[in-house]
Amino acid sequence: MLNPEQLAAVNAPYGYNLVIASAGTGKTSTIVARIARLLEEGVEPQDILLLTFTNKAAAEMIKRLEQKFGKKAKDIEAGTFHAVSYRWLKNIDSRLVLKQPKELKTLFKSIYERRDFSQVTEIKPYAASSLYDYYSLYQNSEFIKSFGEWIALKNQEHKELAPIYEDIVLEYEELKNRYGFLSFNDLLLKIIENKNAIKKFKEVLVDEYQDTNNLQGKFIDALQFDSLFCVGDYDQSIYAFNGANIDIIATFKDRYHPVNVFNLSKNYRSTKYILDLANRVIINNERIYPKNLEVMNRKNAILPKLLAFEDLYAQYEGVAARIRASLTPRNEIAVIYRNNASADGIEAALREQGIGCKRKGGTNLFDLKEVKAIFDLLAILINPKDLLAFIHILEYAKGIGANIAKDLYEALVLCGEGDLKKGLLNPKDLKDPFTKRARNYQLGLFDDLGQLGSKSRFQGLSILDNPVLKHPKLSQDGALYLNELAKLLRLRLKRPQSFIEHIVDSFIFNNIKEQLAQQRAKRKDGSIDPTLYNEAIHKIERRAALIVHIAKNHNDIYKFYNAMVLGSSEMVQGEGVNLLTIHASKGLEFKEVYVLDLMEGRFPNLKLVSKGGSIEEERRLFYVAVTRAKEMLYLSYAKYDRVKKQEFLPSRFLQEAGLVD
Repeated sequence: MLNPEQLAAVNAPYGYNLVIASAGTGKTSTIVARIARLLEEGVEPQDILLLTFTNKAAAEMIKRLEQKFGKKAKDIEAGTFHAVSYRWLKNIDSRLVLKQPKELKTLFKSIYERRDFSQVTEIKPYAASSLYDYYSLYQNSEFIKSFGEWIALKNQEHKELAPIYEDIVLEYEELKNRYGFLSFNDLLLKIIENKNAIKKFKEVLVDEYQDTNNLQGKFIDALQFDSLFCVGDYDQSIYAFNGANIDIIATFKDRYHPVNVFNLSKNYRSTKYILDLANRVIINNERIYPKNLEVMNRKNAILPKLLAFEDLYAQYEGVAARIRASLTPRNEIAVIYRNNASADGIEAALREQGIGCKRKGGTNLFDLKEVKAIFDLLAILINPKDLLAFIHILEYAKGIGANIAKDLYEALVLCGEGDLKKGLLNPKDLKDPFTKRARNYQLGLFDDLGQLGSKSRFQGLSILDNPVLKHPKLSQDGALYLNELAKLLRLRLKRPQSFIEHIVDSFIFNNIKEQLAQQRAKRKDGSIDPTLYNEAIHKIERRAALIVHIAKNHNDIYKFYNAMVLGSSEMVQGEGVNLLTIHASKGLEFKEVYVLDLMEGRFPNLKLVSKGGSIEEERRLFYVAVTRAKEMLYLSYAKYDRVKKQEFLPSRFLQEAGLVD
């Protein structure tokens, strides 16, 4: 049953509608009911577009609609901005390949490594990874200035280097276009460029509207629709670091006309004391839209409790001991923290006391190097045009960096007349397959390839006649990797499971496994701990077996690969107490919640505030953290860090909450 406020929003007329849905007020039920109403009025499912913050949220809403409308609910266009855009773009051009940020950073780095900044200035340039992150932020927020102009304004000290930064980005974009690579930002930018190729919708619904960034806002404006239905809460806007712009929800009434604004004020999640505490803190932020939350949770209210400890480790031990004594089921308990540095301490304390836990917001299965190596090898086998996958794999060969790997790839493509596979297995005999860029000292460009080497350096290879073996910096390991890659490319496979099994059994993967195991077992003095080494080998093999098992459920290798690439970030493992960053806790709720490290400097994180963040955003993070609690809330801080010999004051948010003087 919907309450009157939810019902008013559900029955809103076609046009521009904004629903302010505070924490725990039933926004998901409202969105589902709104879509149900559209379907009942005869709107075709394919004429409805639902944009959500995670694909999981979209799937859950569609599942609820299926209970009433059956399979036709699956025809609703639903998913994240990126997932929806990817589907549309694949329909326009099936050759496009989505790449994860870590992969694209490798490509970016290979271009960056060709620059010699010292010829231009004595200023220390941004590192390749930092420059990549700045470019991503630029794409999310700026649509008028060039990247060079934007970064020069951001940091005047780097004005001299702006032309080099700009040229790196231009070469990076040219390479992406050549190989059909797309970043997550590209998915939206391409739709904005091709907006006429997208059908018109009867209604577009946007969840978590407060977290949209400028690029997503521009994407929405590029769509064609009769009605726009946006749901969000300005007090839960916590993604400024990722380009989210709270002004988008704040200026909704100014940008669209006429506008209907609805306010959901009945909180069904938290008890009175928890909600009162959250409101006492968030009221210190500017009120964009007026609201007054009403408590609907009638369970016996327990006062939030402040936990004070003498030092950091005592805090983690104390929280773990309290959790051990708690009667609340483990999966209904969450420990929430502002910074990942807090996670290791509480996880160690919980495991020391035999309490199972799972971390979200850290490294998941698909981010592990061994799993990424499997999918990079798979990418090369099913799409030899995948430059990034090639670079990632070749970098495991001793003496091969991103720059040399890129040289080898381009040479193989040249020898294969545009086809890497042909370039490896049946190459054209070129005297010098390595292309060079002209020197340009102003842009930091230089050429260090030098004299070609002799192929006779390498013996016993099936690709001994290949011209790429002339690369003067090609190592023995690099040549061996190319030879083994050729063996894999000669295989004729169809089923995903067969692909993965051959990859896992390959010399290349076993060599990577050996390297990773040694890295993970290395002692401080450089020696290898045999116990840790065997454990690492076992874990890598277990994870590889898991990928083989997942592949059994798929028949199409391309669909399998795409499902793994797009869905991996939302797959999590483990059981027990939930360990969550505040960002990872968004949209979740738990019976019992602990918020850690509430010390001034840590939370609020004053380092991030000094680098362009804001106390208002930190306060919204606190609001999100405490409103995850349904019945029990514990706010914790420590007075001292014995390792850094640093004293702490309680967070200002504890003062605003009325818990400390």
